[in-house]
Amino acid sequence: MKTKTPDDNTIGIWYGIVAYSLWGVLPLYWKLLITVSPLQILAHRIIWSFIFMILIMVATRGGKTLTIVLADKNRLFYMFLCGLLISVNWFTYIYAVNTNQVIEASMGYFINPLVVVLLGVTVLKEKLTRWQLIALILAAIGVLIITTQHGRMPWIAIFLASTFAAYGLIKKMAKVDSITGLTLETFIVMPISLIYLLSLEAQGTGAMGTAPLSIKLILAGAGIVTATPLILFARGVEKTTFSMIGFLQYIAPTLSLLLGIFVFREHFSTTHLISFCFIWVALIIFTLANVGLLKEAEPILLDK
Repeated sequence: MKTKTPDDNTIGIWYGIVAYSLWGVLPLYWKLLITVSPLQILAHRIIWSFIFMILIMVATRGGKTLTIVLADKNRLFYMFLCGLLISVNWFTYIYAVNTNQVIEASMGYFINPLVVVLLGVTVLKEKLTRWQLIALILAAIGVLIITTQHGRMPWIAIFLASTFAAYGLIKKMAKVDSITGLTLETFIVMPISLIYLLSLEAQGTGAMGTAPLSIKLILAGAGIVTATPLILFARGVEKTTFSMIGFLQYIAPTLSLLLGIFVFREHFSTTHLISFCFIWVALIIFTLANVGLLKEAEPILLDK
């Protein structure tokens, strides 16, 4: 394995910061499409992402890797599952943004790392340490508080966290690089998206036929805003440590939370604050344990 130099590490950190910052301010982009239905935005995002990824594959000469994955039935099946999961995740996020639920969406990505741990324990039979268990319990308390006070489960947060965690789990099992993976994932769901959009255009309700030029351009740009942070993230992972990437991942939901409160003026109650505090403490414990700053305890669950 190639040793990361200090310069590489610094460059990698900046790649990560920019990638997560772009993900964090993505609600601003989807808000520009408030007049378009979330399902139609999703369909355009899939199609334009696929087109953009094909261009990247050609530019980077990634056809050989693509051919190898296509010849592997198991990995192709994993890519099919990833395509479905990321489509559901994207739709949920777009729906949350355009129905003024950005704060709840940010909660989903705050608890996502903890859901990843839970999946690792239940699906991959990984060992759970005491610190991880404490973090999971605190996060669960945070979700329970907001559920009790508001009389409903924060379904958007839970759905975003679980679908993205499951997506990451399957990507880990598939062992496919980000560019090849996203190309295949969008390709798999692209025909459905294309049929849906063509049916809308035939009925005269499609955005490409009725919306202003500015909206059409923003829809077409969905491919770029989807792929760009992913590529930057992949470069960051290559050049810096995974622990550092673990620290940086909280940039995105933090920016989204701030947008929800101060830009979109969504209601942020004392209950929200208390709930988020439990989740933030859980994340601090989880992160410190991950980088070795908390004494490692013996695994206590699922070591069978």
